[in-house]
Amino acid sequence: MRTVHNPHFRLRRIQRRINKRILSKQSVVSWPDHIFGSIPNQMDSLHIEHEKDYVACAKVHCEAKSVLSIDIANFFDNIHSTRVAQIFHEFFKYSALVSEVLADICCHNGALIQGALTSSYLATLSLYEVEGRTVERLSKKNLRYTRLVDDITVSSRIAGYNFDYAKALIEEMLMDMDLPMNTSKTRVQYNSTVPLTVHGLRVAFKEPRLPGDEVRKIRAAVHSIELMAREPHYRTSHPYRKDFNRCMGRVNKLSRVGHQQHLPLVKRLRKVVPLPSPKDIDRAIKIISKLEIDFPTKRGTFWYAKRYYLAHERLNVLQRSFPGITKELRKRLKPIRSKYE
Repeated sequence: MRTVHNPHFRLRRIQRRINKRILSKQSVVSWPDHIFGSIPNQMDSLHIEHEKDYVACAKVHCEAKSVLSIDIANFFDNIHSTRVAQIFHEFFKYSALVSEVLADICCHNGALIQGALTSSYLATLSLYEVEGRTVERLSKKNLRYTRLVDDITVSSRIAGYNFDYAKALIEEMLMDMDLPMNTSKTRVQYNSTVPLTVHGLRVAFKEPRLPGDEVRKIRAAVHSIELMAREPHYRTSHPYRKDFNRCMGRVNKLSRVGHQQHLPLVKRLRKVVPLPSPKDIDRAIKIISKLEIDFPTKRGTFWYAKRYYLAHERLNVLQRSFPGITKELRKRLKPIRSKYE
């Protein structure tokens, strides 16, 4: 069980700006190669973009024969506000007063929390002084190290590798930062016993792969959508649209790992895309009318931008059955474009 908080919208606005102007800005923070998850993709000196999601993380461990997985217990809860203030003061070089104020904005009851927009970035930064040295020491043993937020993975290309040294080194690093290990989730995998997986992907190959049962489940989900699409008028319903989008998201996972079934399944889904109903016309008109009213005073806000792109999404669906009214509504949207930065 996790306790998730919902900060006040004004506080979220400030946290969003801290992310946009400080924590997610590559000119301010350049994330190292061993860090993944909840951070933006990184551009190198040749302007090549490097992915930072769980697939890219698993790829580091491809062709491994032994894998050690370590989970940090209650990661956010164990990062105290004094540590957050220290990050702003010593890493970002803000004054002590500014650092205390920023820590207060990002913490609740003296610690990072689930639900605050800044928590993942700050949690990822919490090991910045010690983690690089640990990665260096492990690399001398030909071990590969990654961390996806609170999930640490170490792999070796040697079958039956003894991870006692690596485990002790990581435990010492975490204890120095007052971060306990979740021993119940610490595990070692060997390729002779089970298919090796990292973040749900198989890594015994040159590229990460989805487990076979996951691919079968995705195909079954596509077939289920096709059956639902045959029901009279169901393609115009909101539940169908929700199920379709969820299914398309699962199918796109296949693209991320280069699976050959991706394009065939996408083609099948495109034949049964959601269709608009007359109610969608009324909804689109209401959204655009409200945007026209708010444009003079709110065009630079996050919430205006969110409603603006929601209107475009509605029009994309509307285009399938009502191209004439869609064209007119797009003309109304053009002069009230969001200016959110």
